[in-house]
This record gives sequence, C-alpha cells and structure tokens, in this order.
Amino acid sequence: MDRSRERGGTAVEVAIILPVLVLIIFGIIEFGLLLYDQQVVTNASREGARAGIVQADPRPGLAAINSVVNSYTTGYLISLGTASPAVSLPTGPCTVSGNNLIVSVTYPYAFLVLGNLGFRGPTLNARTTMVCE
Repeated sequence: MDRSRERGGTAVEVAIILPVLVLIIFGIIEFGLLLYDQQVVTNASREGARAGIVQADPRPGLAAINSVVNSYTTGYLISLGTASPAVSLPTGPCTVSGNNLIVSVTYPYAFLVLGNLGFRGPTLNARTTMVCE
C-alpha cells in the first residue's frame, strides 16, 4: 500500500474536528462562569436583604440596599458586561418588625466568548425573603 497518498488525511481530520472541540471547551468555560455569576447574584440578594432587615434609625431603604448589592457584585462578578444589577423591593423597605422584606436582584449576563458567535446570555435572577428585625 502506498502511504504517500494519505499524508494530508490527518491534517484534514484535525481541521474538521478542532473547531468543534474548541467550541465545546469554550462552552464549558462559559457555562461555568454563568453558574458562578448566578451564585454571586444569589449571595448579593442575600447580603442586600440582610442589610435591609437590621433595626436602625432610620431603616435602610432601597438606596442603601442597592449600594450593598452593587458593592458585593462589583467585587465578585466575573463578567465583562458593563451592566449593573437591578435591585427591587416588592414589599417595600422594612417599616415594622416582623414584616417580610423581599429583595429581588436581576442581572443581564453577557457571554464573554460565545456572545461573539451570536449566543445571547440569560438574565440571572435571585430573590431573598427575610423577616425584619
């Protein structure tokens, strides 16, 4: 058998398989970052709720809770997106001890590499409920 005709076969196989493997590797990395950022958003809503339920005079409002959430996400989010998380208080700030405070945080996640290939990132959501002190 003459092996001189098969010299380019390996190069063609690598050229066909390599882009698929690179896409799979970047997909694994991107979704790992996505799961990490989801956990950061969840922790940020927990930190914001904890800051909002403490008994203080005056009680912390949306601006104080928003500041806590933004400072937490600034330090821990791994994303090149310039968007900041949106914080809302569906029940309003704590006014009376024993009431529930709900802190809802949404963050538009942007893929780092896969976004250039046309993949849109999801919106990460977290909601924490705590009882006012």
